[in-house]
Amino acid sequence: MTVESTAAARKPRRSAGTKKSPSTKPELVQLLTPEGERLKNAEYDKYVAGITPEELRGLYRDMVLTRRFDAEATALQRQGELGLWASLLGQEAAQIGSGRATREDDYVFPTYREHGVAWCRGVDPTNLLGMFRGVNNGGWDPNSNNFHLYTIVIGSQTLHATGYAMGVAKDGADSAVIAYFGDGASSQGDVAESFTFSAVYNAPVVFFCQNNQWAISEPTEKQTRVPLYQRAQGYGFPGVRVDGNDVLACLAVTKWALERARSGEGPTLVEAYTYRMGAHTTSDDPTRYRGDEERLAWEAKDPILRLRRYLETSNHTDEGFFAELEAESEALGRRVREAVRAMPDPDHFAIFENVYADGHALVDEERAQFAAYQASFADGEGA
Repeated sequence: MTVESTAAARKPRRSAGTKKSPSTKPELVQLLTPEGERLKNAEYDKYVAGITPEELRGLYRDMVLTRRFDAEATALQRQGELGLWASLLGQEAAQIGSGRATREDDYVFPTYREHGVAWCRGVDPTNLLGMFRGVNNGGWDPNSNNFHLYTIVIGSQTLHATGYAMGVAKDGADSAVIAYFGDGASSQGDVAESFTFSAVYNAPVVFFCQNNQWAISEPTEKQTRVPLYQRAQGYGFPGVRVDGNDVLACLAVTKWALERARSGEGPTLVEAYTYRMGAHTTSDDPTRYRGDEERLAWEAKDPILRLRRYLETSNHTDEGFFAELEAESEALGRRVREAVRAMPDPDHFAIFENVYADGHALVDEERAQFAAYQASFADGEGA
């Protein structure tokens, strides 16, 4: 072996996991800049061309009230009123834009963070809080709003959505299905299976990925070497990346994708490139894995401030609108707080029900032990 070959053999090799992603900047559909400037887009402008000032104010109202509800829920959890809360802070435009793009007869499959989409589908916010308080398992009838119950298992709802969409196609309906998931869920096998089945069966489904760039403490770079929307190419259907902090762009792109689905053109992957401003859930501390500089940079791209700037520069509103909305926002916060505090405590023994169809001796034993433990507090022994 020569000196040169020996040196080459000793030279450390780049790990496959550290291979850099392509340097080309992904295309990003954007109709509103962070400064509120309206951009032209030959492909997607037509999907929001007829939007009225009233509808623009409606989108702004949706985002403001959704953020207010979310903030109240976070505060309630911190005060011990909820067991857990998954905040949507920073993702309002992605959820409101896509949610308002759906028709009443479309069917929505959420994860557990789609509070803005739930708002668009007419689900009472207090029902969401009942689930996180442990009072109910969702609290709404999915078929009354065509909005499925929240899904805690990561990525499994994409399979449910695909199967439902295949059924819609077999029924000959012209409605569509939309499934929400995050960048972390995109690495789940269920999502890959959903892509395969939806492509092969040309299912009328839109996969809406909110890429908030952090799967708890794992950055997107640990999930993929290429932009997430490009994964659709390998399955044979289109993918598009949209500015997830631009409510107009999210509205337009989702309308386009849903129309494709309804017209028999099959699935689409929409990657809404956004940012999780807060913690993954209230049990998470994001300061342990990301810096303030990153958060501050994204605060400058705030989706609500962006639309407000556009409304003001376009003379589509006045201070009276903002004042009335502020009052409505505070009223919503009070209503939510009062409703949560008025909720009954859940039945402590409900956890033992429906474990086995015909009962089980071990469950009976555990129920008896738990009953004795609860009784000890009344006797003063468990204090």
